[in-house]
Amino acid sequence: MTLARYARVLLALAVAAASLALPAPHADAKKKPVVIEVPPPPPPPPPPVTLSERLIADAANYEAYVQKSGGISPAFIDGPSVAAALRVGSSYEAKSLLRGAVAYGAIAALQDRTFVETVRSYGTTAQNRHELMRQIFSNSGYAVSLKGGASAAGFAKQAIGTGALGLFYSGRKVKQAAYDVQRQPWSKDEVAGRIERLLAVKTLSTTAQTAPADRVLVMRSTVQGLGPLTPPASPANPPYTPLVANAVSLAALAAIGEATEVNLAQTSFLTDEVNTGNCLNMAKLNLYQCLAVSKPHYEDVFCLGQHAMIDTGACLAKFSGAVLPFEAYPRPLKIPPPKAPAKPRPKKRK
Repeated sequence: MTLARYARVLLALAVAAASLALPAPHADAKKKPVVIEVPPPPPPPPPPVTLSERLIADAANYEAYVQKSGGISPAFIDGPSVAAALRVGSSYEAKSLLRGAVAYGAIAALQDRTFVETVRSYGTTAQNRHELMRQIFSNSGYAVSLKGGASAAGFAKQAIGTGALGLFYSGRKVKQAAYDVQRQPWSKDEVAGRIERLLAVKTLSTTAQTAPADRVLVMRSTVQGLGPLTPPASPANPPYTPLVANAVSLAALAAIGEATEVNLAQTSFLTDEVNTGNCLNMAKLNLYQCLAVSKPHYEDVFCLGQHAMIDTGACLAKFSGAVLPFEAYPRPLKIPPPKAPAKPRPKKRK
């Protein structure tokens, strides 16, 4: 064995001895724990979309009134047919009808899924829902400013305005019938029990109507997203009428489950405090005055067409922002221009 080879063998043995001299790890040594980060649980979903039963009934009553009154036929055949139509056209209480219009518009606005999903994404906690409610009650235009708000306003405007315009145009046909029906002898007979007829109309104007059960079921299903969908509406551009803005605000509260019976006192701010200039009250007052002086049946037809149908339909259409024909708006008072002073005549010379 050469010296170089002997040196390599010694080096290899030294390395092997050194590796054997290292302390062996203890068998019971604990391994370093692996930390697994668990993401926090997602926030709980907001309560289901809910609207109080009273407001659903008000919406059903509104729809029933505009459909029944808008369906009054101008083909009157006798005095009892006029009296029956007059009962249908006058069977609303102004405040309840207005509350029903707001609720009806809110149910229509809930059909816009983008708006509903946007509102629900902001109301995942009780604190967030409280803040959302504060914003809605402090600013009537807050809800329509959210994503999908303009489209939801379009649904509300379309729902309220369509029935209102139908009532308005049907009233014009009934009003025209007041002149056409005078060719029939019965139309010129005096109405029997004129005072009782007026009292009956006033009673209908202060009596709460019972909502049709079938329409209540449809309204409730629509709130829950199970009802029949109406055709998509065009987005409504600002400015929004108070009625449409309040309807979208009520829809926002319903979307986060804060429009229940428990919160009825709060939501009444949106349904009862709509600035409408007492338009519906004036329509009813004019109806009472018209019937107080009406004697023959054809005059009752005029009162029905003008004040119970045209005036009421015009009020609701204006509240929704629908476009009415020019003659439906009050015409401005025409003031004649001042006359130029007369020029003094020259005196004749004597």
